[in-house]
Amino acid sequence: MRILLVGAGQVGVTIVDALHDEHELTVVDVDTGRLSALSNRYDVATVLGNGASRRILQEAGLLESDLLIACTSRDEINLITAIFSRNLAPDTRTIVRTTNEEYLEVWRERQLDVDFMVSSELETANAVARIVGLPAARQTDVFADGQVQIVEFDVEAQRGTDEIVGVELREARVPLESKVAGIIRSDRMIIPRGDQMLQVGDRVVVIGSPQAAREWGELLSPATRRLDDVVIFGAGRTGVAITRALIDQEVRVRMIEPDRERAQVAANEFPTVRVYNATGFDPEFLDRERIGQSRAGVFCMRNDPKNHYAATLAKLHGVEFTIAVVHDAVSIDVFERAGIDVAINPRQVTAEEIVRFAHDPRTRQVAMLEGDRFEILDITVRPESEYVNQPFRTMPIRGALIGAIVRDERAIFPRGDDVLLPGDRVIVFTESSSATRVERAL
Repeated sequence: MRILLVGAGQVGVTIVDALHDEHELTVVDVDTGRLSALSNRYDVATVLGNGASRRILQEAGLLESDLLIACTSRDEINLITAIFSRNLAPDTRTIVRTTNEEYLEVWRERQLDVDFMVSSELETANAVARIVGLPAARQTDVFADGQVQIVEFDVEAQRGTDEIVGVELREARVPLESKVAGIIRSDRMIIPRGDQMLQVGDRVVVIGSPQAAREWGELLSPATRRLDDVVIFGAGRTGVAITRALIDQEVRVRMIEPDRERAQVAANEFPTVRVYNATGFDPEFLDRERIGQSRAGVFCMRNDPKNHYAATLAKLHGVEFTIAVVHDAVSIDVFERAGIDVAINPRQVTAEEIVRFAHDPRTRQVAMLEGDRFEILDITVRPESEYVNQPFRTMPIRGALIGAIVRDERAIFPRGDDVLLPGDRVIVFTESSSATRVERAL
């Protein structure tokens, strides 16, 4: 596929990293340094210029492109790029990144003529809400309209885990409607068989029903309680989107925002939420308002060092579980190694949503794990696939594992005697480098 990508920022780089092996990419940006870094690292063409220019788009090969992705940090540039693309190359699919939910609403009302629009704030809010719903997880995503959940857990030495850790999987107390899709051990991925055992220090990828995902959380982290009281640091667009998502989950929310005007806007929008006009850095304030009694804190200010300091201070004052929204990808390891429980990069979750459009058209959804080393695919099986009519117990693994089937809009978690049928949707775990081969096989 020929892909024209406008924007070489963090979202653009993540997309290039995921797609450059299998597709012909051209990247447009106004920053020479960003383009040089990309061309030195990847086999991609680059064009220096503004994507909101018809001349630049034509020079970059828009007329020969199958897909246009406009993912700069400026909404207006992305929208103008998409409008020009529609006029110049109406058969080229267009995807637009936005940071404004109002644009997303307008698109949903079909008043913007683009094929797909992705909101960084909304994707981040959904990611935070999933973590709040399953705090034992390192990462989680949902497929098949919520019927299937993908969860990553760290296997730690804890009391009560002896029914699942150090026991052959065929003998372990594995929750019904779930399957261990992969084990990541010392930077190596293992597709598990029945004689495989989970070990302390592993990271395990589970595919299962939402109920099974919760049971896995209770097995691997029995002391973890539900996060039903959350304080959010930052009432910008991301903080507001997260608040809305958590309220929908019936979670009690409080907000802290240093900007008086922004705090007032948030208080007006959420009349049931207590909004503090404060920095959140004052120990006396944290004690007086009993912030430390909150079950969790979400730190979504625009500055990574501020988020890091606020999260560390909140932990010292008693907040048990911390989620940080980080804006620089290199901050993720820093935050997590420093004791922040989960770090979420909005650009990563946005890129995930965009990347699926460059996969086989039968692929409905993609989730990227471990810095895009692994992928979860939701793909429809072709009638001529070699896997059709094969029992799962005899199905060749070949570096991938099918964790769930969606048949007649219902999720099935297959066992050895189950058979794959043409037209089934399968939720499959694989290394990113093998994703295209897996799609072809299915």
